[in-house]
Amino acid sequence: MPHQTLRTFAFAACLAPLSLWSQPLKVASLHPLLADLAIQVWGHQVTFIEIMKPGGDIHHFEPAAKDLAAMRGARLVLASGKELESYLPKLRDSLGTGIQIIEVGEKIPSIPSTCNHDHEGESAEEHHHGADPHWWHSAENMKRAARSLAEAFSAASPENKASYEAGAKAASKRFGELKSWAQKQIASIPRGQRQLVTAHAAFGYFCKEYGFEPLSVLGVGRADDVSTKQIAQTIQTIRENKIAAVFPEDQANPKVLEEIVRSTGVKMGTALIADGTAKEAHTFESMFSSNVRAIVSVLGTK
Repeated sequence: MPHQTLRTFAFAACLAPLSLWSQPLKVASLHPLLADLAIQVWGHQVTFIEIMKPGGDIHHFEPAAKDLAAMRGARLVLASGKELESYLPKLRDSLGTGIQIIEVGEKIPSIPSTCNHDHEGESAEEHHHGADPHWWHSAENMKRAARSLAEAFSAASPENKASYEAGAKAASKRFGELKSWAQKQIASIPRGQRQLVTAHAAFGYFCKEYGFEPLSVLGVGRADDVSTKQIAQTIQTIRENKIAAVFPEDQANPKVLEEIVRSTGVKMGTALIADGTAKEAHTFESMFSSNVRAIVSVLGTK
């Protein structure tokens, strides 16, 4: 899909009254998952600008001048929130008045993002990294996000409120079905083996929703450095808890985990999709189902 290409999605065109088509809501998205969710919530023609395309890096992306030009005329800009997009204050100033930035994750309950390792000479607060921004790994959070978008769209285009609410309800139903499917799949993993070892601390919401204990070697961002002590602590934890596997992530260097695998003999699982921007899986359904299958295939009992 070309970067910044305007896309028009028409739903039930022959059934909608003309009043719905007179002033289509123009919206821009800063995350592929939000783009997909917005399409699900809409129930009629829209003009949509996908600023960040699949394959991008959400931790390092920042809109360029051409992106700002593409956003001109949009009434809403969808951001993930929870301080993931550190550039939002500057973006607000650049866009000026008349364009509202919606931080979709703002109304979703946060969980803390903390380091799993001991840091000599530091308090817990000193190596606490605030809220985990990866809220999209929870089906319940996606339901909340759908409702939040319906509210934002209704405020911007009140005449289409019923359509937005219906779209959010349908999306929530699909997310609920995915959650039920995941619970059945994960039931094959003994509770004592539900430890999820990854390089980065990106799966806290998933672990909380499905009963896993998260263990990450690095912090939230991909650029976090790792010390020899951190690797040693992880190796010790894996051995003490008889952890069966570790999981790399798409778009991340697996070098640290490869060292741990060599030292412990544990399995290296299929790469998990951490940020929801993979070219082959940038919708909640494709990302979520891929991750569940990857985890169950290694940790589940047959």
